[in-house]
Amino acid sequence: MWVVLSLLLLCSSAFTSPLALAVEVTYFDGFLPNGNFEEGPKPTDLNKTVIKGKYSLPKWEISGLVEYISNGPQPGGMYFAVAHGVHAVRLGNDATISQSIPVKPGSLYSLTFGASRTCAQEEVLRVSVPPLTGDLPLQTLYSSNGGDTYAWGFRATSKVAKVIFHNPGIQEDPACGPLLDVVAIKEFYPPMPTRVNLIKNGDFEEGPHLFHNSTNGVLLPPRQLDLTSPLPGWIIESLKAVKYIDSEHFSVPYGKAAVELVAGRESAIAQILRTTPGKLYNVTFTVGDAKNGCHGSMMVEAFAGKETLKVPYKSHGKGGFKAASFKFTAVAPRTRLTFYSSFYHTRIDDIGSLCGPILDQVKVLSVKH
Repeated sequence: MWVVLSLLLLCSSAFTSPLALAVEVTYFDGFLPNGNFEEGPKPTDLNKTVIKGKYSLPKWEISGLVEYISNGPQPGGMYFAVAHGVHAVRLGNDATISQSIPVKPGSLYSLTFGASRTCAQEEVLRVSVPPLTGDLPLQTLYSSNGGDTYAWGFRATSKVAKVIFHNPGIQEDPACGPLLDVVAIKEFYPPMPTRVNLIKNGDFEEGPHLFHNSTNGVLLPPRQLDLTSPLPGWIIESLKAVKYIDSEHFSVPYGKAAVELVAGRESAIAQILRTTPGKLYNVTFTVGDAKNGCHGSMMVEAFAGKETLKVPYKSHGKGGFKAASFKFTAVAPRTRLTFYSSFYHTRIDDIGSLCGPILDQVKVLSVKH
């Protein structure tokens, strides 16, 4: 939906006294048209589950073998779990669905979508908003109920963006491919460093669209750069995803959101700071558990400059957090601050669901020697 907000922006960094400015901002935050696929093809446009015709899926354009799937048992003995709603689409060999949407040139957006593999083979979902494209490997299941939700960021280059989901794989069974069950979009406000924190979006309050009925959080795919990351200001630089979680479904130390490091050393986030060589900086942050049954001896490692801090946290999976801090001396005009989890964890009630320590309230300030 289009939402109009009146924001009160406090601009104190350039003035001796704060200046309050009321700014009306229009932004998009919600489902794409028929983004939950509940508006299906006409019965005459279906051959069992296969959609016939390029424009037969309302609001979407399709090519290749695209199936319209309902939640539950399928012909042939398979079972597809549709985590959001009742209906989904399945992209077979080399199949594509796409939709063109109005956007603001230069603005940063995030797509949030439910995606899961449907066959034993390794599957990939290619997400594109030209000229940007990215491949999401779906082989790793982060939750055992098929409810994995991903976010993918892009910066608009024109007034219209074409959102494309494509299965680039070619399997022996031509119907094998990713299941896509919901698509939403959110426009971001670019986070900036402030006089009280050199970190952009250090409390993680600016993040992708969160589905109200999703209890699994949102996976932020690996290798996302800070210019287009679905977590503004941050780089997802690891081999596996990190998870964006909300206070509605998880225990969060501060505010409405935090990050869960769900895949050990393969689950890392970083931010590059502007620093002055020779100057001393203090890093503070909060670690804990999300009250989601993630248990055991946790460890969050933080790196900046030539300094490293290991923060142990004993989790019983019932919530809780602790603060940590360390100092580093900058050796260059740019300093990379990185966080990752030392160990791998699964939930006590579901060993098929990856989990880990949560990170929140990251702050960096210069201090005197």
